[in-house]
Formats: sequence, C-alpha cells, structure tokens
Amino acid sequence: MSARSHPDGVTGEVPAVEDVLSDGAARPARPARPGAALELLVHGVGGTTPEQMLGDPRTVRITGDDTAAVHRRADDVDAENGPGGAPDRPVPEAYVWCNLTSGNGSRALWLLLLPFMVVNLAHWMRPPAHEHTRLVRLYGLLVRLAGLTLTVLLVAAACEVALDLTVWQCAGTRACAERHTWLGFLSPALSHGGWWSMPGRRLALAALVPTALTVLLWYLSHRTWRAYESREPLTRAPEAEHQPGPTALGRPGFWYGRRLVARLRAAHTAAGLLTVAAAVGTAAAREDRRPGGPALLDALGWCLVAALVGGAAAVVWVVCRRGRSEHRLDRALDAHLVRRLPLAMLVLLGLTTVYAGWSRPGWHDADRLPGDTTFGALALGQGLTVLALALVATLLHRAAAGGGAAPEQRSGRDCCGGGTGGPAAGAGARAGTPQGAEPAPEGGATAPDDDPTTRSRVALYGLGGPAVAMLACALGAVMSGGVAQRVADWLDGTQSSLDGPPALLTWQASVIPLVLLVLLTLAALLGRATWHRARAERAEVRRAYGIADGGDPGRTGTIARARAMAPLTDRAPLLVGVTAISTLLLGAGAIVGALATGRTPGRATEGTYPFVHGAAQTAQALGSWLIGLGFLLFVTWGRRAYKDPSARRTIGILWDVGTFWPRAAHPFAPPCYAERAVPDLTWRMATWTRETGGRLVISGHSQGSVLAAAAAWQLEPRDRARVGLLTYGSPIERLYGRWFPAHFGPAALSALHQDVDCWRNLYRLTDPIGGPVRLPGTCGPAVDRAPLKDPLEYGRTARHPLPAPLLGHSDYQADPAFAEERALLLGRLLPLPEPRQPGAS
Repeated sequence: MSARSHPDGVTGEVPAVEDVLSDGAARPARPARPGAALELLVHGVGGTTPEQMLGDPRTVRITGDDTAAVHRRADDVDAENGPGGAPDRPVPEAYVWCNLTSGNGSRALWLLLLPFMVVNLAHWMRPPAHEHTRLVRLYGLLVRLAGLTLTVLLVAAACEVALDLTVWQCAGTRACAERHTWLGFLSPALSHGGWWSMPGRRLALAALVPTALTVLLWYLSHRTWRAYESREPLTRAPEAEHQPGPTALGRPGFWYGRRLVARLRAAHTAAGLLTVAAAVGTAAAREDRRPGGPALLDALGWCLVAALVGGAAAVVWVVCRRGRSEHRLDRALDAHLVRRLPLAMLVLLGLTTVYAGWSRPGWHDADRLPGDTTFGALALGQGLTVLALALVATLLHRAAAGGGAAPEQRSGRDCCGGGTGGPAAGAGARAGTPQGAEPAPEGGATAPDDDPTTRSRVALYGLGGPAVAMLACALGAVMSGGVAQRVADWLDGTQSSLDGPPALLTWQASVIPLVLLVLLTLAALLGRATWHRARAERAEVRRAYGIADGGDPGRTGTIARARAMAPLTDRAPLLVGVTAISTLLLGAGAIVGALATGRTPGRATEGTYPFVHGAAQTAQALGSWLIGLGFLLFVTWGRRAYKDPSARRTIGILWDVGTFWPRAAHPFAPPCYAERAVPDLTWRMATWTRETGGRLVISGHSQGSVLAAAAAWQLEPRDRARVGLLTYGSPIERLYGRWFPAHFGPAALSALHQDVDCWRNLYRLTDPIGGPVRLPGTCGPAVDRAPLKDPLEYGRTARHPLPAPLLGHSDYQADPAFAEERALLLGRLLPLPEPRQPGAS
C-alpha cells in the first residue's frame, strides 16, 4: 500500500505488534522476498484435488488436516521467502474443502435430513431490514417453530409405523400376524394372551423404534457439532449489540453457532421424546378414562397429560428464546439446559412406558390410533406458521423497499476501494477498466437474466423464505406419508385386513399428481420459451464471432442453446413460487377433506358422480405409486452414494449449496461446512499478510467465491485492505444476492467492494450458475468484466486447430482474461515495506 495510510492509523510500516498465529505461538512479522504475492485458490461445488487446482502432480500440504487443508506445489513450499520466483507471478495455494461435504460414506445418510436443511435455508432468506429488529426476531422465531414441527412430524411418522401400523393394527389382527410370524409373540390370538400381547405393553415395546430414531438424530447432531460448530474463528473485538451494518457476515460471532446449536439440539431431542411419550401415554390414558376404569390409573393419566403439556411448554420456550449472538464470540454453553432437558424428557418417557404397560385386562385394541388428529394438527400448524411468516416477510420487504436504493460509495474511495490519489489510484483505475477487456455485447445478451422476471434483486418479492419453508413442510409430509404407505402395503399386502395409515396421509399423497401436473405444465411453458430464445440467440452468436456467411449451423445452434438454457437458473423463483402456492392450496384441501370425511378420497367419494369417484381413485392410486417410486429412488440413491464415491460427490454438490449457512433454525440439519471453511481462510489470509507484508489475491470459483467473500468480511480492516478478490463463475449475486438479500444484497456487496482493496468478477453467458455482481452506480463495470467468450473461438484457427470446447461453468483459468485480471489485481496491491528491525532509528 506504499504511502497510503493503514486503516488502523499506522503509516508506512507494518505495525510492530505480535500476531497470534494458527499454531497458537506469538511471533512478530517477518520480512518476505520483495514483491512476494500469494494467490489463494478456493474451488467450487463438487470439489477437486490439489493436483488439479495447482496443475502439478507433486503437492505438499502446508496446513490443515484430511478434512480441509491448504496445499502448495512442492517447488513453492517456501517461495515467498527464497531468492527465486518471478515477482509478477503469485505463489499459488489451493484450499481444498470438498471433504467437508462429500467425505466418507456416512454423508449419504444426510439425505434423510433434507427437510431440515431446507427449512434452515428459509431462516437466512429474510429481506433486509436493519432498523426493524423486532420483525427480524419474529421472522427467526417463526422459522424455528416451523423447524420444530418438522422434528415432531418425523418422530410422529416413526410412531405411526412402529406403534400404529405394526404392533397395534398388524399384531392385533390375526391374519396379518400370521403372515408376519416375527410378530407372533405380540399377537393376542397367536400368543394365547401372552405377557407382551397386552396393547399397552406392545406400545411400550414399539416405542423403542422412534426413541432410537430420536437418539440417532441427537448423536449425529452432537458429533457434527463437535467437528464443525466448535471450531473458533479468528478472535476479534466484540461489536455493539445494535451496531448497524450492511451484512451480518462480518460480525465476530456469525460463524460460531456452538451455543445456539447445542440449545436447539436439546429442545428438538426433548420434543422427539415427548412425541413418543404422547403416542404411548395418550392411548393408555384414553382407555383409563372409560366409565368404570381404575381411579388410580385415571389420576395417573391426568398427571401424565399435565407433565406432557409442561414439557411441551418448556421445549417451545427454549426454541422461542433469542437465537444467535453474532456480535461477539459466544463461548458460553447452557450446560444445565443442554443436559437436563433431554434427560428429563427421557425420564418422563420411561415413566410413560411403565404406566402404559400396567395390566389392564379389559383393554382391547380397535381400529387405529388417533393419528388423523395428530397429523392434521401438525399440518394445520405448519400452514398457519408459513402464512404468518409470509406476512412478516412482506412487512420486512416493504420496509426495505421504502428505505431507498443501496448506499452510495464512501467518500474518498474510488470504485476499487483504494485512495483517490497517488499511484494506487492509478492502479485502481487500471484494474477498474482492464486493458483488453471485451466490449459488452449489444442487444439482449448483456446479462444472463435480461428478462423482466429476473430484474428484481429479491426473489419472490421477499417471500422466498416462506416459500422455501412451505417446501420443507411438503417434503416432510411426503417423506412421512411415503414411509407409512410403504410399510402399510408391506404389512397388509393385498388382504385389506388393516385400516392402514391415517386418512390425512392418503389425502396428501393423492394431491401429489396434481402438483406434478402443475409443474409439468410450467416446465412445458419454460421449454417453449427457451426454444424461442435459442432461435433468437443464433443471430447474437453470429454477430459476436463476426460470422457473416451463416457459419456452421450445428456449431451456431450448440452455442445458442447453451446461451438460452443458462438463464433457466433465473426462473427458479417462479418454479419455487408456483410449487409453494400449489402445495399450500392443495394441502389445505387435503386437510379439509380428511378431517371432514375421516375416510380416504376413494371411499369419501363413493356415491357421487362416477367421474369424481374415478378421478379420486386414480389420484389416490397414482399418488401411492409415486410415493413408492420416490421412496425407492431415495433409498437406492442413498445406498449407491454410501458405496460409490462419485455418487457421494454428486450428493455433496447438493450439500455444498444447502449447508453453507449455519444451523440457526434446525439442529438436525446437515452441518454448516462454512463454520470450518471460513475461519480456515480467514486465519490463512490474516497470518500470511501479517507475517510477510506481501500481496494476496483470494481467487474463488463458484461456491468458492462465496466462501472467499465471507472470509474477506471476517478479516480485520487492516488485513482486508491488503487483499484483492477475484471471483469467476460466481453465484454471489445471481443466487445468493436474490435469495439471501439480507446478507448478500446490493448494500452488502457494495460494502465488500469498498472494504477489500479491489474486486474483479468474470462470468460467461453460457454459465448457468455464475453471473455478474451488478453493483449500483459507476462501480458495476469496475467489478464485472464484460462476458467472456465461450467458446474462445468459433471454428478452427492456428491457435486452436481443434474445435474449442464449450466450457460453461468450468475451467475459467483457461481463458486469457483470467491471467490478465490477476495481474491487474497484483498491480493494484502494492506490497508493504519491510518492518523495521529492533533498534533501528
């Protein structure tokens, strides 16, 4: 930075302070080779190897472990301190983090946690509103309550399978018990009144299954909590509690959710155990309330109900407490709550099983357990929660829209974040308008989303969070109903001797074909629009490559189709919105139909018009088959992913996007890998710049660009001002800026652009994921380079004698613009002078 002033007020020298490094030792800054520069490469979704990232088969791990580490080429281990090396070429380092999401085979089990992951995403999709803290807290509270209902729904589905279908209906029916001889000791008819054949004892024994599921969820959450949430980020001074800021990603405690996840884990574990206790105890209490029942057991039943209500109130109170403390590193842990709440509910469950297993000679099972009421209440509660969440999101969005556009750039800073005078400003101008940059194409191809439906930066006008929460509830219902339907079919076969699962689950399955019909119609419309766009893009392709005689029709069509299909990513809000609305409306109809008739759609429409009855039977059968097919594909995919590393990596891509955010709404969601990756990158950048005083460019591709931006936000101002940011194929605005506007909106990205020394972004029109950053004002072109050509050449040339490939989202380093932009960033980042030696004047 030469003669520029440091943000901490020190001018012209490295601060003579000792910085604590990642190994815990305190060492002073040491001089580096003059002109030392570092390029920290961060890969994107799907992962890669350090050999591929560095282009060298001989690599060495500099720091880190088998899960995430920084690698260098063997020849560059100590390059910045040696005499060799070109000063204009940075030393490349590769940060490999793919094992955080697609490591061992146990990652395949995370497929079961998909609804929890989706509802956790909804927590971070709120519209920006820095001055409406009460609405923000209410938004987070509603999402946490929606996540709690998903936990109860999953455990209730396990209770439905184990308690109702298996030991209540099948074991209580002679024909079913004879087909499944392993249930013989539970059958009153086959065991001749054996000890386990009493209904209450059967329920108490079957309660082991949902209890084991709850304990498994607790164990997975606790294990990942120790591996992810317990890694401390770089220590920084606490912020004021109500200090305004463009984004929370720069707060000291944002990536340290240890206390919150532990508290939510205790609450959700307790909720799961309470659900099992309620399923077992209420059946016995209902029997004791019959006229002539034992008075003592009746009194114990009422005490049990009171204890269940009190436990539920305690769980809701814990969930309703304020979620996160981001302004400081919250190292405290609510040890008493974390340990005692689940233990108390476990004790209550044990007492409930003893109460239910007490001898009741006159108790005979009949029909099914009251599952319709339970699942109906859960579905109704989820619908009302989503509607309330939509109302709060609308208020927040309107408040944000009324606040005006993004703030103007700070005075005294140019668009690249440097000073306005001196050589740094000139370098900044050069970086802002790079030589050799391609002019922006004319016409409709200036951006990958130039259609009117994607001009708004906020997806679904601020309703992205409620829509995604609705999809999470729908996923939970489909998975729960699918398991119940398949188990019922397996137990009953074709005998029709069982009542089957609750009618509501059958109604919910019956609306799945209607939802799919709506989505197929939308897909057909989008396909037609894409086909028309591809035809229009042909002329743009010929103009961009200077083809005057028509060129190769096949080559032109391939490029045009890639350009036309890339903007389909920007249609995701439309797809999510239509799915959420249709799910909400049809789900409400399913609730009304199930509660009003108490029968399945086929039986409820008996005696009506033949067309209505036939349509109901068709929807019911088709829905059951679709759930069965989906469940089969789900299990097959999970089993393949457990054994096949390539398939496991494909699942890892899904988690790369879905598990970037901390677990603030659901503790059983897959863990947040960024709570490990962001502190890793922050520590590496801070320690290297403080040790060497050199120049650092963090280079992120795809999801790696989001990690790079998050790590830059976490740096101290003096460290952040020494860092340049190079992003390519980045979804930071195209996806994150629209779906997560409170954290990646225009104000946040403008602030990041001002804080780092300089930022450049590369993208292609054929890239379905990456796109421009589009900062407001005159700083947009300073960050975004004009779209790169893809392919580099239309036909065969002397430099490309073979046809150039269509790269899309991959291999941005192959474009000459990449090296050019990196060199411009290095020219912008002026190295610091050597620190003065002790005793020097």
